[in-house]
Amino acid sequence: MDEIVRFDKVCKSYGDVQILKGVSFTVGRGQVVALIGRSGSGKTTALRCINGLETIQGGELHVCGRAMHAGSVDLMDLRKEVGIVFQSYNLFPHLTVLQNITLAPRKVKGVPRKEAEELAMEVLQKVGLHERAAYYPEQLSGGQQQRAAIARSLAMQPKLMLFDEVTSALDPELTGEVLKVIEGLANDGMTMVLVTHEMAFARSVADQIMFMHQGIVWECGSGDLLGQPATPELQQFVGSGL
Repeated sequence: MDEIVRFDKVCKSYGDVQILKGVSFTVGRGQVVALIGRSGSGKTTALRCINGLETIQGGELHVCGRAMHAGSVDLMDLRKEVGIVFQSYNLFPHLTVLQNITLAPRKVKGVPRKEAEELAMEVLQKVGLHERAAYYPEQLSGGQQQRAAIARSLAMQPKLMLFDEVTSALDPELTGEVLKVIEGLANDGMTMVLVTHEMAFARSVADQIMFMHQGIVWECGSGDLLGQPATPELQQFVGSGL
């Protein structure tokens, strides 16, 4: 299986505080990997390193064939292939949903307007928002805004999608809307890395679950990992419902 992401003893610090302490794992093409763990365990930092939002201080990190640790990666070029969706939707309030989605393909990839709009409608159909193309973000629910943010990333036709706690600000009903979209992407074979607290979702969708604790990958495995923790740390985490 082709490797899309490879962490090899990756270290990352903020000042004197070491967040990642030698993290190693791989993500193969078409795989869905869920990163779980308490706040401060390094999950989001690892995700941000993949997209070049954070630089690493030690080890090696390869993303879509690029050596991120080398320090000479063209981040604009990388982000044509790696999409990321955050907790906050970050939609431009003065643009319609359609305009939000066509902006990057047109400005970054030089896609003609008509082609960009056709692509936008395709991805909006995929996330169930094709009837909201002319709406402004303030006219959408939180779940719809998050689905629009996912559609915006998909419009760049990425090789890899990253999701950082995308349902944390949503109520249960809206959470279900968004998770259904991500599940559909998984079924379509999209390579994804998710940071999530939705344990049932991680168990059902992820090919591999990584439990991060104190800056390292403490345990990893399939969905069975959550039912049969090998360490007291994961047992306590699962039992706490966090």
